[in-house]
Amino acid sequence: MEGNVLLALGLTLFAGLATGVGALIAFFTSRTNKKFLSVALGFSAGVMIYVSLIEIFVKAKDALVAAHGESQGYWLTVIGFFGGIIFIALIDRFIPTKNNPHEVKTVEDVHAAESNAPNVDEDKLMKMGMFTALAIAIHNFPEGIATFMSAMQDPSVGIAIAIAVAIHNIPEGIAVAIPIFFATGIRKKAFKLSFLSGLAEPVGAIVAYLILMPFLTDTMFGIVFAAVAGIMVFISLDELLPAAKKYDETHLSIYGLIAGMAVMALSLLLLT
Repeated sequence: MEGNVLLALGLTLFAGLATGVGALIAFFTSRTNKKFLSVALGFSAGVMIYVSLIEIFVKAKDALVAAHGESQGYWLTVIGFFGGIIFIALIDRFIPTKNNPHEVKTVEDVHAAESNAPNVDEDKLMKMGMFTALAIAIHNFPEGIATFMSAMQDPSVGIAIAIAVAIHNIPEGIAVAIPIFFATGIRKKAFKLSFLSGLAEPVGAIVAYLILMPFLTDTMFGIVFAAVAGIMVFISLDELLPAAKKYDETHLSIYGLIAGMAVMALSLLLLT
């Protein structure tokens, strides 16, 4: 149990720190490989969708059916699944559109901003960067809960989800770093805020451990796990796939999606 907790916390920390990786990429690379970005985001969505619907949802249903019978257990699973979707959708809804981190930023955005640096409104940029960091932190909090709970139940599933979440956190790190860097001219400050926005992920894991774990009956586990599946599916459909399609060429995002599903399926088969 203790080993699983440490692994689960470590995986959420790994996923959260990817925002800092995004900031470093923005500062130290000359251009974005948009084909790779499209495939990687599609791959991440494929992993999340497959594991949510094939593994997490099914385990939630099994736990709830065992506790409440076939009919009531299935109803509770469906309610938990759509409850997770509503939860993350409400978070998404109440973040102002201009500060919503769904808009993928690239290294080219850094250079474009740099060329226009003498003309930018520094206060406006700083405010935008701070709000983006806050928005990403709010989004990362339930992702941390989802990654932690998945890793506690099945470490192999937790690892796959952590990698998928980390991939999609990298562009978010760029989105924080760009406006703050050009508002302040200080790379260290931009990196720090980008890094800190990702720490909401392990904070979500700690909250799950301290608040949810002590009350984790079969019913609680089933409902939370079903909600985790809903959260993951919503993130994939609302964030990852639209971002992947933005840089798509010749269906690369869909190939990435299918590859993500195939890799997840193969890993589950090999580890069963």
